Amino acid sequence: MSDAALPRRSAPVADETPLARFAALAVALGFLVLFFLSPLMVVIAEASAKGLGFYFAALSEPDARAALALTFTTAAIVVPLNAAFGLAAAWAIAKFSFAGKNLLITLIDLPFSVSPVVSGLVYVLLFGAQGWFGPWLTAHHVRIIFAAPGIVLATLFVTFPFVARELIPLMQQQGTAEEEAALTLGASGLKTFLTVTLPNSKWGLLAGVLLCNARAMGEFGAVSVVSGHIRGVTNTLPLQIEILYNEYNIAAAFALASLLALLALVTLVIKYLVERRAR
Repeated sequence: MSDAALPRRSAPVADETPLARFAALAVALGFLVLFFLSPLMVVIAEASAKGLGFYFAALSEPDARAALALTFTTAAIVVPLNAAFGLAAAWAIAKFSFAGKNLLITLIDLPFSVSPVVSGLVYVLLFGAQGWFGPWLTAHHVRIIFAAPGIVLATLFVTFPFVARELIPLMQQQGTAEEEAALTLGASGLKTFLTVTLPNSKWGLLAGVLLCNARAMGEFGAVSVVSGHIRGVTNTLPLQIEILYNEYNIAAAFALASLLALLALVTLVIKYLVERRAR
């Protein structure tokens, strides 16, 4: 039998020795333990240091409940708006050609390159008492800065890329063949979107919503600038944690921090399940 007729064994993707693979795995696990598991264990240990009675008392304290309510309310407003924007932007970018597409993509990525503190300062310069629209807002008794609307606007800015950035590569990978087939068969543009595009993108949309929600509840920098740190009124959960920690109420601060950590872990688990289902 000639050499050409013999089956060829595929070359391995990597030729590293077992020692090299073990070293790479050890480094990865070491970083995971050092920068993820260790801080999480510290949060849990400090939160439970004074017992479950103190833990639940810290969570039920009026300022903590107000901060929790404001955090959830902000997320409940921001996430649907970002989901609608991200879905529309991804649909336009992935399915259509139009002038200014690259500019739109750049604007979507803008919050990733701008510090949240800077974005908060921009809203202060726009809507603060001495800002561009401040005198008009004051004259009409409209309060944005140091109030809930400012917190919503700041959170909206820093979180709006997440849904779009999950959907754009997914829709680009799917192409436009199914939409073109639906249009050829007589479906309207809206019906094509609702029956073809949206179902094909549902898992990417859900993953983006989860990431957006996690960032909305954990945002600190932009919200800190526009909130005014008014206890029981404009403090979100991260801001309330900072105040408690600065007052040396360590156990209460870590109790609230553990709640944020739990929400983050739940978000990660759900996102993993969503991505697994999508695959």
